Amino acid sequence: MSPSRRNFVAAGFALPAAYWLVPGAFAEDLTKTPKQTEGPFYPDKLPLDTDNDLILINDKLTPAVGEITHLTGKILDAKGNPLKGAVVEIWQCDGNGVYLHTGDSGEKQKQQDKNFQGFGRFLTGKSGEYYFRTIKPVTYPGRTPHIHFKVKQGKKELLVTQMYVAGHAGNEKDGIWRSVTDKKARESITVEFAKMKESKLGELTANFDIVLGVTPEMD
Repeated sequence: MSPSRRNFVAAGFALPAAYWLVPGAFAEDLTKTPKQTEGPFYPDKLPLDTDNDLILINDKLTPAVGEITHLTGKILDAKGNPLKGAVVEIWQCDGNGVYLHTGDSGEKQKQQDKNFQGFGRFLTGKSGEYYFRTIKPVTYPGRTPHIHFKVKQGKKELLVTQMYVAGHAGNEKDGIWRSVTDKKARESITVEFAKMKESKLGELTANFDIVLGVTPEMD
């Protein structure tokens, strides 16, 4: 039986204890996550449901269309220390290529997946970790598959970036992906989507660590 929505939101996704590295370890090897454009489709009206499970909306039983993906990662400061209390936001188009935005879905209302949340938030814990259950991003007209990220702490916006699918043929044709000319920086935002072991639903896992270019001031 698939885990309930409550379990996904409350408990997140179980990861090996060794996954969360010692704070500050290997900081000299960290690559700063490049800043990227927010784009025109950050929701102009946030949905009533803004939790970290984008597959199911509130108490609906019908899941979104797409390849279910367990998206995890850490938010690190410039020294490699995990950032607690950071708000991680993601938004992306649905499996039909429609964003949760009146400037997009308004024109393609009939194609919009009403069961896809389109936007989610997660507050990081002491290990700086975040978790979302979403779908593997799909191609949008003129763009390679991607997920938008925004990291905030308090009222301060720390970073806006995008995450891409490793090996996708559309990456090389995407001007925003190609705008990151540093090889390591580009690799840092290009992520493998792997089959989740023992998943009967063909679910995927993806991990995207975000390294901030500054050490945020702590209150």
